Amino acid sequence: MKRIAYKWQVIIIVVFGGWMINLDTTVVNVAFPTLRREFAAGIDETQWVISVYVLALGIATPLAGFLSDRFTIKRVYIAGLSVFLIGSLLSGLAPGLTPLIAARALQGFGGGIAQPLGIAMLFMSFPPKEQGRAFGVFGLMMIVAPALGPILGGLLADRDLWRWIFFINIPVGIVGIFFAAKLLRFEEEKKAKPFSFLSIITAVIGVASVLYATSVVNRYGWRSNLVIGFLVLGAVALCAFAIIDLRFAKAPLLDLRLFRKRTFLLASLIGYVAVLALFGAEFLLPVYLQALRGFTALHSGVILLPLAIAAGLMNPIAGRLYDKIGPRPLVIAGSSLLLVNTWNFAHLGVDTPISWILVLLGLRGLAVSLIMQATFTSALGKVTKRACPRGSSLVNSTRFVVQALGVAFLATVLSSALSPDVMAFQQTEQNSRTGNHQHGGLCQNNDIDDSQITTPEQEVMHRGCTENLRGLSGAYKVTFYASLAALLMGSLLPGWPGRWRGRDTNTAYRR
Repeated sequence: MKRIAYKWQVIIIVVFGGWMINLDTTVVNVAFPTLRREFAAGIDETQWVISVYVLALGIATPLAGFLSDRFTIKRVYIAGLSVFLIGSLLSGLAPGLTPLIAARALQGFGGGIAQPLGIAMLFMSFPPKEQGRAFGVFGLMMIVAPALGPILGGLLADRDLWRWIFFINIPVGIVGIFFAAKLLRFEEEKKAKPFSFLSIITAVIGVASVLYATSVVNRYGWRSNLVIGFLVLGAVALCAFAIIDLRFAKAPLLDLRLFRKRTFLLASLIGYVAVLALFGAEFLLPVYLQALRGFTALHSGVILLPLAIAAGLMNPIAGRLYDKIGPRPLVIAGSSLLLVNTWNFAHLGVDTPISWILVLLGLRGLAVSLIMQATFTSALGKVTKRACPRGSSLVNSTRFVVQALGVAFLATVLSSALSPDVMAFQQTEQNSRTGNHQHGGLCQNNDIDDSQITTPEQEVMHRGCTENLRGLSGAYKVTFYASLAALLMGSLLPGWPGRWRGRDTNTAYRR
């Protein structure tokens, strides 16, 4: 790789790590029924295989920038990948559900350390005028890997090879660690920072409490003492963290003062709203395809591919456009596409052609590429080179919390439209399903009229279809208004038709 320019070597190295981490956010989902059958466990217990990974990612992410200051970004990045790799190996070898959950937590912790540092190294290695292009190439992995996860997981689960969902990370991770150790040049970043124990404790408690509350809210409801208690604990801990970091800590864990920079704050806010509209609603369409239309998880994953394909094709183009015209026109264009997209998804019916859904997913992919890339690059564009690890940790960790809250809120909008007997029927149906085989959907026989309904099961399925469609419409309408907010705020970002000279327009690119 010595003949390749150093900046492109960094992208290749970062992609190795990022591909694994992003893939594992979705690859396990489709193997969920297989894991339940393998370990003879219930939904609530098995769900922690998925939830604990995201929980650990969110807990570790705020620590990444602080650790990189103390031990160098290169060493901490390699350490994060190594922990992720060990977690993958232990997940594949897990003899029971509890060891698997523990190994997944280890995976998530390593990924939460490595991912924001990989992004920071990418920004630090490219000159200001090429950072949009760099993130465009890197963004291919960030979008394509999660989209391929359900397909890969489905193929392996169908053949009773679920352990290879984790083993597949090992050769990729070894290659990534080898090249990172051999080629990365970030040793000079080490700085003797004082250890802020209170900052770390309050940040971990705050993020963990919010993520835990949102992971159980569908089971217990927003009014339960458990959910309210953890949300209050999370809010208090995060407020305490902000006060400690801003007023007392000699070496802040996250540089919250970055929010004083107008463009950083605005780009971050747009990113939060877009996360709600884009990724917060990711679970809604699989619900429609599987629970209502009767598709398997694997088939649903294939149907969702146009989103990744469109985003992957658009990402390099969006990166070059960012370098030339700035974030404003990209965010406005992406938000406009998202408005059209979410409005149409809010009007899905029982007979909506799959071909039309594929078109809408393609538009959604374009919106993902335009909005997410522009907001992330704009936010880090206001950060000095030395502060990039801190800025990346701040953006990533706060987006984790917003995404978790967004998913929980949209799930509540969906479930609020369902009557108790419909919810009980759906839970019974879900418990009875095994493997990844075809099952009928609630709406597959919804073309019959009331006079043809002769059994209680037909009646509850008929109502279930209607109620679910109403709930999906309400949830997608929430994302429509979120898209509108992103459009309005996007108009305040720098870029065409105003003057734009890349990162140098806003801040000097210095160490």
